Amino acid sequence: YRRMSASRTDLPVMLAPVRHVSAPNRRARDQWIAAAFLACAIYLTGAEAYAAPGQPSILATLLKWTPLIARGFVYNILISIAAMAIGTMLGLFIGIAQLSSLRPVRAGASMATQFFRNAPWLVLLFYCMLLLPFQVRIAGLVIPLPDWLKAIFGLSLAVAANMSELTRGAIQSLPSGQWESAESLGFSRYQTLWMIILPQCIKRMLPPWMNLYALLLVSTPLCSIVGVSEIVTLTADALAAENRHDLLVPMYLYVLGWFFAFCYPIARWTVALERRF
Repeated sequence: YRRMSASRTDLPVMLAPVRHVSAPNRRARDQWIAAAFLACAIYLTGAEAYAAPGQPSILATLLKWTPLIARGFVYNILISIAAMAIGTMLGLFIGIAQLSSLRPVRAGASMATQFFRNAPWLVLLFYCMLLLPFQVRIAGLVIPLPDWLKAIFGLSLAVAANMSELTRGAIQSLPSGQWESAESLGFSRYQTLWMIILPQCIKRMLPPWMNLYALLLVSTPLCSIVGVSEIVTLTADALAAENRHDLLVPMYLYVLGWFFAFCYPIARWTVALERRF
């Protein structure tokens, strides 16, 4: 059996298919991105040509409001990071609870996951805005709950539900022999989970976790509807201050460019991780 070569064995191993992006597909994707930027440049050039005389150019106006827009985008990033951190921790424990040996715990975790996973994110934001108090009193200390903090709570609920499914799927994707081997070595269920199973799940969970963060970041403009001063709210304030109809599309294209410049590297990194792991 040891002398039998891999080419002669009658026990072939079927490897999982690996999806690679071919060079023509990458070239076509880059061409579409370049065409989109070219179309935006042509539109801005035409808008500059039809601008009213005596008014500052669109490019100069965009540069004028760039510090304010950048400050709003920093708020979006901070909200997304905080909501992702809270949602990841909650989703990790809820996902583990879905695989609990106790049926009530398993049923409750699954119900919470499906409820918040299928609820619109904007509805969750409205519920948090309306149901959470404006301040909390603890031992005589008054702690205010601003709108941005409520928005973080609302977004973290949606993240926790999706993270719960990622955790459950990653754990169940591991072979059952991992649990059986750990049990034969005397590991408890808690030790097996935290020392053997979850470390192996990190590679499986990382690419979809990054996709979830990108989705969360592009959803943070929903916070503007509930009164949070982020990039869309501040952009609307800039448009109101300028009072120019020709700035409407260029300003929001500029905002779109900020999100694209931040999220596109995350998407490419996610593809690289999927190819590696």
